[in-house]
Amino acid sequence: MAIVEIIGRDGSKVEERAVAGDILDVPLKRHLLYEVVKMQLACRRRGTAYTKTRGEVRGGGRKPWRQKGTGRARQGSIRAPHWVGGGVTFGPRPRDYSYRLPRKARMIALKSALSAKYRDGEMVFVDKIELPDHKTKSAVAFLKDLGLDGKKVLLVVEELDFNLDRATRNLPQVKVLKVEGLNVYDLLDYEIVVCTAGALSRIEEALA
Repeated sequence: MAIVEIIGRDGSKVEERAVAGDILDVPLKRHLLYEVVKMQLACRRRGTAYTKTRGEVRGGGRKPWRQKGTGRARQGSIRAPHWVGGGVTFGPRPRDYSYRLPRKARMIALKSALSAKYRDGEMVFVDKIELPDHKTKSAVAFLKDLGLDGKKVLLVVEELDFNLDRATRNLPQVKVLKVEGLNVYDLLDYEIVVCTAGALSRIEEALA
């Protein structure tokens, strides 16, 4: 059971809190993290690549020349695969690349990623994230107060706030994620993870 420090916007300690279960105390499982990230990226593939076979390309309805007597190799169609403009043999067709790993494996991988971030000092727990308006400079000021300006930051929140969502939209290095969407890929992709106290409670409910 890990003891985490929850801070306010000014960086001062608000409280210390024990995190239930082994959420932040799982050893690093590199291969499992690799398998889960590979699954996530596979599920994101659109699978719309498409090539035409010789039966779908235009033209080639007539035999280009007679079978014998021309001195040339016999040909049945100018749209055979070895002709320029011909069909493609064994080319890509629309398909679904997605697959699912067992839920237990995905949960262990998520705990492992969270634990690695926590051990490396790359997780910050705040009591809440409140912005006065939806301007980008408000989000920049918030990150600067936490000493995170210029870093690639993942903000994990309990509920998606309008001001926070709009204020961070123009910040390419910042992503706001509802706790239900927490995943291994984003945890590993972002340098710092900022998690609210409410989001931490949701994580405990889901993983403890």
